[in-house]
Amino acid sequence: MTEATRREPGSPCWVSLMVHGLDATREFYGELFGWEFAPGPPRLGPYARALLDGREVAGIGLLPADRGLPGSWTVYLASDDADGTAESVRCAGGTVAVGPLDAGAAGRLVICSDPSGAVFGVWQAAAFAGTSAAGGPGTPVWYELLTYEAEPAVKFYRTLFGYEPEPDASDGPDHVVLTAAGRPALSVRGLGRDLPRDRGAHWTTWFEVADPDAAARRAAELGGRVLDTPRDGAGGRRATLADPEGAVFTVVRSSGR
Repeated sequence: MTEATRREPGSPCWVSLMVHGLDATREFYGELFGWEFAPGPPRLGPYARALLDGREVAGIGLLPADRGLPGSWTVYLASDDADGTAESVRCAGGTVAVGPLDAGAAGRLVICSDPSGAVFGVWQAAAFAGTSAAGGPGTPVWYELLTYEAEPAVKFYRTLFGYEPEPDASDGPDHVVLTAAGRPALSVRGLGRDLPRDRGAHWTTWFEVADPDAAARRAAELGGRVLDTPRDGAGGRRATLADPEGAVFTVVRSSGR
């Protein structure tokens, strides 16, 4: 393993799904996105790396059986100093749930939640930079925080990573895009009373697909659910889905594809 290429702090660099049924989940996403799988770092317990053409896309790990936690996707944000970012999370009103801790030679990680309870990860790369397959079908292409109100969330994440906010009314009245080093990195959407009570504030991952309508039908055939039927929006045609364990994600055919 070699030293990872540095990513700009605040840039999304990895996504990981924690579930109760690892084999069934691998089968679902393998059929839906064409992923293949390889073992992950032994230190992380039962964990699989999802691959496209031999390149890492995402990770899938096993939840503790005795905690009753729901399956969910977690986005990891790049940091040059995981320990320093963890301290900033605490000072800004968030919570550090796991870490900082070393993931072998790969890097150093932290699992946090923001003041509204939305869970996210922090990754300080050493030998592993994160997702190496990008842009094509089956790869994560966007990340959005769904929360009650955008402004407090934007203030929190800006404190951590120095994002520059850009309000984007083209995709809703309380929608803000956060840029890192001048490039759009992720977005925050305030839903007010429309925020699902059973989930609360949470991050969502968008995966590129060639045909969102076909992907939604296939997900349902594989035991998942269609939460938001395919529709055209500012970022392209998209649908919101849930896998068989209830983990929510979005499929999108980005504008221009």
